[in-house]
Amino acid sequence: MNKTTEAAAGSLSRGVVLLKLLATAGVRGMALTDLASKAQIPHPTVHRVLQQLVAERLVDRHPELRRYRLGPLAFELGIASATFYDIRDLCNAAMANLAGASEDTTYLVVRSGFDAVCMHRREGSFPIRTLILDVGSRRPLGVGAGGLALLSAMEQDERETIIERVAPALSAFEGLNATVLTEACAQTRKRGFSLIKSTINLGVTAVGQVFYSSMGQPMGALSVAALSQRMTPQRIEGAAAMLDVACKELGRQLRERQMVDWSIKY
Repeated sequence: MNKTTEAAAGSLSRGVVLLKLLATAGVRGMALTDLASKAQIPHPTVHRVLQQLVAERLVDRHPELRRYRLGPLAFELGIASATFYDIRDLCNAAMANLAGASEDTTYLVVRSGFDAVCMHRREGSFPIRTLILDVGSRRPLGVGAGGLALLSAMEQDERETIIERVAPALSAFEGLNATVLTEACAQTRKRGFSLIKSTINLGVTAVGQVFYSSMGQPMGALSVAALSQRMTPQRIEGAAAMLDVACKELGRQLRERQMVDWSIKY
């Protein structure tokens, strides 16, 4: 390998490190000094690599704040790769186990911008079903057990930005506003799981837990919903414990996940 090739490989490696850091930085991004410190890469080198990433639209730079965040090409690449890594397939077995053990309905919710989107649903065997979300339905982040678990897991700056953004839409949900949602996030973080009791859907209680990507970012949330009279304190704790185990296992699988099918038929 010649020096030019070695230099290119080194730049690529450093670029990946910086992109991983920016993926955890949220909407405010990070300053160059912070990136250099966290990456343990010399300041001039970080500046040079960031310029290359900006030129390729993988990174955006705010000219006044002098902060960096992921650029539009990173989003486009994520959309393209989503067809290879369907999160519903990854979560299906865990959701089936949860629905079987609880006898109630289990949901998978992921973030889409400032919304929480229901990606998958598994029904339990209890005769009275709590079908509170259809697959593909959207709610503001923080509304519902899955959305609240996701929002609560985000860093404070990003969480506050999201609450400010979704605040006008919260009036559609009785008793919910920015102050109530902020307090609900605090309680969720303290409790370790989200809990919705007959607020979003009358007579329904739901418990939610988040799972994280390989970079430690909240990637999605699983929740179990049931009739409120079924959700005794003991059942709530039991559901929370099962969700915790399932979400930790999903996190492990995400860290180890490889593309399963690389075959292309012509």
